[in-house]
Amino acid sequence: MNYEETLYKLLANDDRFIVLTAENRAAIRNLPGLIKERFIDTGITEQTLVGTAAGLALRGRIPIVHALSTFLTMRAFEFIRTDIGIGQLPVKLIGAVPGFLSEANGPTHQAIEDVSLMRGIPGVNIFCPADEQDLKIGLEKVLKSPAPYYIRYTNFANVIEHNPDFQIGKAEVISEGLDITILVYGTLLREAIIAKDILAEQGISVGLLNMRTVKPIDVDAIVQAASQSSLIVTIEDHFLTGGLFSIVSEVLVKEQTCTRVLPIALKDKWFKPALLNDVLEYEGFTGRQLAEKIKIEFETDFSDKKFEKVFD
Repeated sequence: MNYEETLYKLLANDDRFIVLTAENRAAIRNLPGLIKERFIDTGITEQTLVGTAAGLALRGRIPIVHALSTFLTMRAFEFIRTDIGIGQLPVKLIGAVPGFLSEANGPTHQAIEDVSLMRGIPGVNIFCPADEQDLKIGLEKVLKSPAPYYIRYTNFANVIEHNPDFQIGKAEVISEGLDITILVYGTLLREAIIAKDILAEQGISVGLLNMRTVKPIDVDAIVQAASQSSLIVTIEDHFLTGGLFSIVSEVLVKEQTCTRVLPIALKDKWFKPALLNDVLEYEGFTGRQLAEKIKIEFETDFSDKKFEKVFD
C-alpha cells in the first residue's frame, strides 16, 4: 500500500479530511476520481491554496495540502503563519521534493530552508519521514493531530524495516553507541546507515537516531546521546542555519549539557543540480564520505583545547 492508497483509506473512514493541491498531483493522481468533491486543485496558486485550506479548517474540515516544498513554504509563508499558525488550525502541509529529492532542479526549486521556516512558526509541527514506509507509519497520527503540520513528503524505497510504534516527538532508535551518535532525518537516513556500518567495521561504536518529527523534537534522546557518546553528529539536506544542528544546539544549551557536535549540512550554498546519487557524491553526503568526515572529527584530540575552558 503506497501513500495514495494509505491516504484514501483514511479519507474513506473520516469525512473531515479533504485533499487540496496547487497542481501537484504526482503522489495523488488517482484521488480526484475516487473522492470527487473532496478534492480541490487551485492551480499554481500556493497562497490561495493555503488560504482555502484555512477556510475549510474553520468549518470543521482537516485539509491535506499538496504542493512543491519550496513554493509552499516560501511563497505562501505569510499565509501559513497568519491564517494557519496564529489560528492553530489543523491544516496538514505536504511538501513535495524537499531537500536533495529536488535532484536536477536549480536553487529556485530547492527546499533547503523549509525546516527552519516552518519551525519558526509557533505551533506548527514538522514530520520528516525517512522513506515511504516511515511516512505511512506516522501518517494517521500526524493527520489526526489537532496541530498544524508540515510534512517533508517522500516515496523513497524503504531503507530499513521501521519500528511501527510511531510516537510524535519520539526518535526511532536504529542503534545505540558509546563513541558516536548520529542524528538524522529524511532521505539521508540511508546514507547515515551506510556510514554507521563503515565506522562499526573499524571498531567504532555508533548510535543512530531517525528523528522523524523534528518539531516537537525528542529532547530526552538528544540529552541521552550527549551523555553516553563523546560525539554527536547531525546530518541533514538543509542549510546549516535553522535545521537539526540549530535544534540540537538549542536543546543542549537549554538542558545545560556539554558535548562535541559535528554538523554536516549545506553551508551557505545551494546544491549543484544532478541526479540524486550524483548530488550526494558532489556535495559529500554519500555514506562513505560521511564516514570519513565523522572519523576525522572523532579522532581529533580536543583534550587540551576549548572544551576544558567551559568548566574553568
